[in-house]
Amino acid sequence: MKAITLGLFLAVLSVHSSYAQSNTNVSATANTPEQQEIINLSRDKWQWMADKKADTLASLFHDKSVFVHMGGSWGKQREVDVIRSGGIWYKKAEVYSSSVNIIGNTAILLNDIDLLAVVGGNEVTNPFMVTEVYIKEGGKWKMGSLTFSRLMRPVKMNNGSNNQSQSQ
Repeated sequence: MKAITLGLFLAVLSVHSSYAQSNTNVSATANTPEQQEIINLSRDKWQWMADKKADTLASLFHDKSVFVHMGGSWGKQREVDVIRSGGIWYKKAEVYSSSVNIIGNTAILLNDIDLLAVVGGNEVTNPFMVTEVYIKEGGKWKMGSLTFSRLMRPVKMNNGSNNQSQSQ
């Protein structure tokens, strides 16, 4: 019985360990210049969101872009309006890892982040896997989609706020 229990424990531990290894950060030297361009654009976007630069973001967002949040989904104009009004203030995104896959003129970026945001006047911090889709048109990258998927891991960011939200 002890051998079976030990065997199950080791099997679970090895699965957990292999999953953790698959989520490690890809170093900048492992990325192609085009992948690094997308990672840099994404990091700039997080800063523009924190700074509420709605006009800069509007030029990044494709006219047909979609945004999926925990509380709903909508298009470009509503996202820009929400940022401009402060309905959601993306105060700080702590990015732990990024990976980019480029398929033709489409780039799919995954960011493992903790997001400190102000939503409806309440400061909240949530762990997310954020999927960003970029389309290259006329030699310029445009964001086609931004999707927040809440992670089950605990928040890593030390910001003094332990608030968790289900309404972002």
